[in-house]
Amino acid sequence: MDKKMRENAIEGLADNCRNMLELIGEDVQREGLLKTPERVARAILDTTAGYLEDPKAILRGAMFKEDYSQMVIVKDIDFYSLCEHHILPFFGKVHVAYIPNGYITGLSKIARVVDVYARRLQVQERLTLQIKECIQETLNPLGVMVVVEAQHLCMQMRGIKKQNSVTTTSDFSGAFNQAKTREEFMNLLRSNR
Repeated sequence: MDKKMRENAIEGLADNCRNMLELIGEDVQREGLLKTPERVARAILDTTAGYLEDPKAILRGAMFKEDYSQMVIVKDIDFYSLCEHHILPFFGKVHVAYIPNGYITGLSKIARVVDVYARRLQVQERLTLQIKECIQETLNPLGVMVVVEAQHLCMQMRGIKKQNSVTTTSDFSGAFNQAKTREEFMNLLRSNR
């Protein structure tokens, strides 16, 4: 997003935030709220910056030919996202495993792919699927497995108000269709915890 587009987005989002504050009965001229609309606008743009990046390009930017064909695991990748149903945060950890098929990628690129998809309005199920599909389609490994564990503030702050609930989702392809391979991944996840 160029500078002019960003300025326009901040201005439009700030106007909407002022309207929202007024609709809930706040005085937008109150000292503590004077700069809040602009802060909220910048925060929204920051937490949704994933729309501006191509996760496949991130992986392709650090693809290396390598004969290694055993499981590669990047676990405990912290993430923060916004639930598309309530625009409230959900956050947790992502664990990714893949079995290379001639190519590997830089380990930090896996975490960057997680960030790109997390920095969009999301549901946890789609986030899990998108990470798996991106790695599968870009690296063409023998298999990919993604596990996401998250807490959802839309469940903790409103509605049912369950403070300690954790939602776990998983998706897998290729070699991970075999129960033995999935079990190996899950055992490795549990180690050192």
